Amino acid sequence: MTTDETPGSPRTLQTVSRALDVVQALKRLDGAGVTELADHLDISKSVAYNYLSTLRAEKFVVKEGDTYRLSLQFLLLGEYVRNQNTLYQIGKPELDTLAAETGEFAHLATEQHGLGVNLYKVSGDKAVGDSYQVNKLQRADYLHFSATGKAILSQLPRERVEWIVDRYGLPAKTDETITERGDLFAALEAVRERGYALNDEEEVTGLQAIGAPICDRHDRVLGSVSVSGPVRRMKEPEYHDDIVDQVINTANVIEVNVNMDDADDDFPTFA
Repeated sequence: MTTDETPGSPRTLQTVSRALDVVQALKRLDGAGVTELADHLDISKSVAYNYLSTLRAEKFVVKEGDTYRLSLQFLLLGEYVRNQNTLYQIGKPELDTLAAETGEFAHLATEQHGLGVNLYKVSGDKAVGDSYQVNKLQRADYLHFSATGKAILSQLPRERVEWIVDRYGLPAKTDETITERGDLFAALEAVRERGYALNDEEEVTGLQAIGAPICDRHDRVLGSVSVSGPVRRMKEPEYHDDIVDQVINTANVIEVNVNMDDADDDFPTFA
């Protein structure tokens, strides 16, 4: 979780911003030629070509015929970033166990720049929605309609949540999505009271998820864990209660392991 949105930010470099615009456009367009990219970004073809050529020279873009695509260099960078993340390192084996024991999809997420980022997803033997969940690994998303997102929001300072809502709004995914600020804060209070978050068909019709926050020893939220499955199965009282217990227990185990890892720095050293 980061809080780097502060007043008085330094000036940005237009050339770097434009290069990142090109990268994002190639992702959205699933590859593009010079003319298509120029039209998409409303820049000249010569400018588009120069950026593509530079990115290609630096091995961040490959060319297939007349189409430019992002290269596997981004995969290498992404794997590095994820593997350096303590929450991912410690949470992954616990998520594998959670998915195996529940048979459902298990999710590990964090917050950055006011959006949810999925660090890891793993499916159990009866999980549904493989393609949808894989796609979620490739993008940031709003926090207010997912169980992982609401679990995270419930532990953030109110002013931080207000900032997130001001910046991104509360767009609806389904008819059940929370779209009013007052309703969101009421839901977050309920999460804090019961210890877990609920996504009851607020993201995908027919899908329910149960999530719990993960905090460090200073009560700062690091992320969250959740399990999702078909709403009819997830709403069966005994099954629901079992999932809640397993999700909360997994979050607690990850918390303890993160905090124990962090506490290694507290021991005195010999002079």
